[in-house]
Amino acid sequence: MIKQLRSQGAYIVDIAHQIGCSERTVRRYLALPAPLTGKPKTPRGSKLDPFKPYIDELLGQDVWNAEVIRQLLRERGYDGGVTLIRRYVQPKRSLRASKQTVRYETIPGEQLQHDWGQIRTEVAGRLCTVNFAVNILGYSRYFHVWAGPSQDAEHTYESLVQAFRYFDGVPKRVLVDNQKAAVIRHDSGGRVVFNAGFLELANHYGFAARACRPQRPRTKGKTERMVGYVKHHFFQRYRSFDSYAHLNQLLEQWLSSYASQRTLRQFQQTPAQRFEEERHQLSPCPATDFDTRYYDIRHVGWDAYIDVRGNRYSVPAECCGQRVNIRISLDGELTVYDLRGQEVCRHRMTNRKQGWQTVAEHHDPLWQQVMPVQHRSLAVYEEVLQ
Repeated sequence: MIKQLRSQGAYIVDIAHQIGCSERTVRRYLALPAPLTGKPKTPRGSKLDPFKPYIDELLGQDVWNAEVIRQLLRERGYDGGVTLIRRYVQPKRSLRASKQTVRYETIPGEQLQHDWGQIRTEVAGRLCTVNFAVNILGYSRYFHVWAGPSQDAEHTYESLVQAFRYFDGVPKRVLVDNQKAAVIRHDSGGRVVFNAGFLELANHYGFAARACRPQRPRTKGKTERMVGYVKHHFFQRYRSFDSYAHLNQLLEQWLSSYASQRTLRQFQQTPAQRFEEERHQLSPCPATDFDTRYYDIRHVGWDAYIDVRGNRYSVPAECCGQRVNIRISLDGELTVYDLRGQEVCRHRMTNRKQGWQTVAEHHDPLWQQVMPVQHRSLAVYEEVLQ
């Protein structure tokens, strides 16, 4: 407007008065170059454009990490940087499903949550990875921890056996993660296929098995938090252990004297106080503990030995050629049973370098069956040669 009025012959003072600004402002705008005229620029295409449908597909699969997306795009020929991807993804983040969740509280005796944790620490003078199972009652937050060298099925089941013994009762449901010791798979219809051994454990104690939805660990958030609690409290207080038995002994002392006496902010009670309300709602433990020993079948050779984990162990001679059942305890004791379920022998598990494990009495009947060697006079062979 200033330039238009000036071109019509208006004085600067009149332009300033008409527009409502100072003369200095009028002169400054008159000194500016005229705006360029011509066709508006068309935005250049981005090298990300051909890949945007695939990015949208990844976002629909809940893949939001820009670096992960860039690696997947490189497999399809993308040679650009990660910044373009971030600029494209950022406005869409508001569409991402919320992780907000409602805290779910259970009634007394209703649920136990199970999970494993790992930490590097010293056992018997050697730095190793210690696995520890946390089993927590949902209502009281009263929990038990049991440590072992592995997270296999036998140790998983043993951790629950130890927890039920510690609580002196069994809850109605046990919620587990999707480890193979408990869950084989989730069917397309949402049905959970549990490990047969875990179902035997559930039947023995009378609890209902439950599994978290895949990739949703917050379903068992109580035990997830306790894994971190054990790492940052117990394993900061104790740094070395003589054995796993020593470690578990210290854990139980720490649980009763410290962990169960902490104040829960949301309830203003300790887990021990809330457990007094919950213990009466737990089902009683069965008369015998569940047998968590490793189970398998072996075929006895004609030399009265069986092969077990790389070494050979003797069994009574009357079992030669038969099948036998074996059980291996977590502390390395091998027990052999015949097909009637009768125990026939026991061994301590050893490695192959220590040699075959033999009980002499097992082979006595075999030596009695050996035919005596026939002795001949050398004269017999002399006559043949002549």
